[in-house]
Amino acid sequence: MKLHDLRVVPLVPALALLLVACTSAPVVPPVAPATLGPSRAAPLAACEALSAGFSHAHTALISAAMVADGAVKLGGTSIAAHCLVKGQMHQRKGSDGRDYAIGFEMRLPQNWNGRFYYQGNGGLDGAVRPAEGALGGGPTTGALAQGFAVISSDAGHTGAQTPYFGLEPQARLDYGYQAVAKLTPMAKALIRSAYGKGPDRSYIGGCSNGGRHALVAASRLAQAYDGYLIGAPGYRLPNAALAQLWGAQRWAPLATPGATIKHPLNPNANLPDLASALTAQERHAVARAILGRCDALDGLADGMVQATQACQAAFQVERDVPTCSGARDGGCLTAAQKSVLAQVHAGGRVASGQAIYSAFPYDPGISGNNWAQWKFINAVALNPLSVSTVFTAPPMPASPLTVDIDALLPAIAATTDTYRESGLALMSPPGHERPDNLRALRDRGARMVIYHGVSDAVFSAEDTRQWLERVDASQGGRAADFARYFPVPGMNHCSGGPAADQFDLLGPLVRWVEEGVAPQAITARVRGAGNPGGANPELPADWSADRTRPLCAYPTVARYRGQGSTEDARHFSCQ
Repeated sequence: MKLHDLRVVPLVPALALLLVACTSAPVVPPVAPATLGPSRAAPLAACEALSAGFSHAHTALISAAMVADGAVKLGGTSIAAHCLVKGQMHQRKGSDGRDYAIGFEMRLPQNWNGRFYYQGNGGLDGAVRPAEGALGGGPTTGALAQGFAVISSDAGHTGAQTPYFGLEPQARLDYGYQAVAKLTPMAKALIRSAYGKGPDRSYIGGCSNGGRHALVAASRLAQAYDGYLIGAPGYRLPNAALAQLWGAQRWAPLATPGATIKHPLNPNANLPDLASALTAQERHAVARAILGRCDALDGLADGMVQATQACQAAFQVERDVPTCSGARDGGCLTAAQKSVLAQVHAGGRVASGQAIYSAFPYDPGISGNNWAQWKFINAVALNPLSVSTVFTAPPMPASPLTVDIDALLPAIAATTDTYRESGLALMSPPGHERPDNLRALRDRGARMVIYHGVSDAVFSAEDTRQWLERVDASQGGRAADFARYFPVPGMNHCSGGPAADQFDLLGPLVRWVEEGVAPQAITARVRGAGNPGGANPELPADWSADRTRPLCAYPTVARYRGQGSTEDARHFSCQ
């Protein structure tokens, strides 16, 4: 199967074993991985004294102060009293003459559960976000609320240096993976100073670039963490950025000539209105066509496509989406629109035929506003900056609608005397093409839980699925012993879309690591009216505000049992 081809079904066990044998993949002995055992709680022994009393190489603490019980709220939940520590590591003068440091904050609960959580942040980093252990719009509770000690960082540069930090070689490396490696032992030492003992169990998680940080850590820091919570991992971020630029160039000729929108980062600049090439009405028409072909494949027509892989084999843009016989009216697509939509979903190719990125699954979440935000706005507002300053060697200008993608594709894999690691090398997990380097993580009892919105428009859920298939092959068909993947139907990038996008995967990950209970079905709920984090305006009107569904570990699919409310996850099973 080619990387861009989605039209496959999950491997059955016998076929998987046959393929493993034919490709001479190593056979993993059928020995159950270890269970690491529980953490031990401890009270906070020191807070304010840490700023003067803590010492660690290349580290300066700026402040340490208590935060009162209830002073911080997360998703409507009051956070218990904790110590807020702020500091920096590796202060230096960069080769560009700018001042650099790895800024961080830690929040240390007064009543600590004995666990450490590294919070990976999104985008190009550059800001120390509150160390709450939250994961965007997805999981309903953050690590801090659950009693973890949590760290957050800017990955080695500030917002004022974003994205131009990519021109400074060490700042590139810190952003890619070195900041996590430097912060991790320091954070554990700070925990020891605060509680009189280090963490019994350590976890790392995030969504988007934060998910990439966690996936990279699984390869580079396999001994440092016991649990890896990986959301929408842009582990081939440079390829995804190129695919966005490539897609923008295909949409541009179909957009309304001369139509512009305000630049989201520069109020004095305008961008071409690419969304006019595929309007919200037209995206809803595509979503209806996908539902018409795929909704019932899981046994229930409920506005959600659970059988994602079966849908890719069943749905065809050319056949299933109405073709305009005259002017565009919002309910049909022209032949040109269908052609570009199919090309964009295939992931793009350069003139030689080489794939730029992975295919994207067809899913009714294409109707989501976040889908359009990434395809039509961020593609021309954000990706040119990251490609031209962070991912290419040497840095190459990338005017979004005219840049030569054929020239950029080899540049993300190139090195120079100044940039000795390519954009792909510094951003991706080593060995992701054949991830057999995860065996050490598996053997010692560490676990990975991965989730991805099926309608993510920037990082493809299909890329994540295929990575898991490669992990399974490299582990002799035993990936499920330590890695579980939960696709989220309808969800866009980390949240949103017509989806049940509220769920807690951290708790199940902890139970798997510490008790040996592997997660198979996780209850997810929609953000209906009255949700403390705000209602999701993209939920269909005929859905219950309290709808729940099981998220099922791939390759199982949520199927209705035939009795009971179709709005209640308890009446579905993962099959």
